[in-house]
Amino acid sequence: MTQAGRDTSQDTEFVRFWNEVLAPKFIRFKHILVDGLTHHSEAVFPSLPVKEGNSVLDVGCGFGDTAIKLANMAGPSGHVVGIDCCDAFLDYARDDAAAQGVGNVSFQRGDAEIALPVNEYDFVFSRFGTMFFTNPVVAMRNMRQALKPGGCMVHIVWRDRADNPWLSRAKDVVLTFLPPPGEDAQTCGPGPFSMANESMVRGMMTAAGYSDIEFTRVDAPVLIGKNVQDAIDFQLALGPAGEVFREAGAEAEEKREAIEKALADDIAAQEATAEGIIMDSSSWVISAVNPAN
Repeated sequence: MTQAGRDTSQDTEFVRFWNEVLAPKFIRFKHILVDGLTHHSEAVFPSLPVKEGNSVLDVGCGFGDTAIKLANMAGPSGHVVGIDCCDAFLDYARDDAAAQGVGNVSFQRGDAEIALPVNEYDFVFSRFGTMFFTNPVVAMRNMRQALKPGGCMVHIVWRDRADNPWLSRAKDVVLTFLPPPGEDAQTCGPGPFSMANESMVRGMMTAAGYSDIEFTRVDAPVLIGKNVQDAIDFQLALGPAGEVFREAGAEAEEKREAIEKALADDIAAQEATAEGIIMDSSSWVISAVNPAN
């Protein structure tokens, strides 16, 4: 089976779910998922250890905005490769890089849980991607092995629910109307808070072979919608609230009006700015090194 001429016969159920179910929703809300994280990126990117001439791998690059930023940091003598399992994301990434005239970045279909090049990159990066690994130690070991000896890896993950009301509050509202997803629910992976626990993630990264593991907390606002209805539509399509709503099926649609009213009341109380409605968020910026020996 192919999508736009691509061989997808070896795709896992997880990859098919991302391509067939989640990707269209992500595309619809690209303005939130890319523009909404601007403040987070501005707080993180200036401190990333990317130097002129570096070779860089961006894992789970999505629409390619982070890979393009990294390419600008690496300069004409450097090169960035962005990988993602979603074909549609990569198409957007290639188009955006071409439109911006960024020639030192390329995009490939790939899955860090399966395989990555070995001993090839100075820096490996992932923004809000590692949280969705079903086998995080395996994937992070592959990311480490993709580094040259002494190379650095940085990944950004969400901290706990209490520090991320932009994700947790909507789910709490929706759960007052609908049951939680069952054990057989289709999901995007372990979920946005799966790497919130510092000691657990430190243990995973140690098991994956990293050294010099450091955690830095970053608090920044995120955009959740251009207006209240945009924010409601976003929450019911993606994230924890969206998963509850999707898995409830017909019951969710029957209760949509009441759910949207409850969400509207909550969202309308949030801060509105010229760019739209924003809420607090908090992440870990986790750095580590591939030991030289």
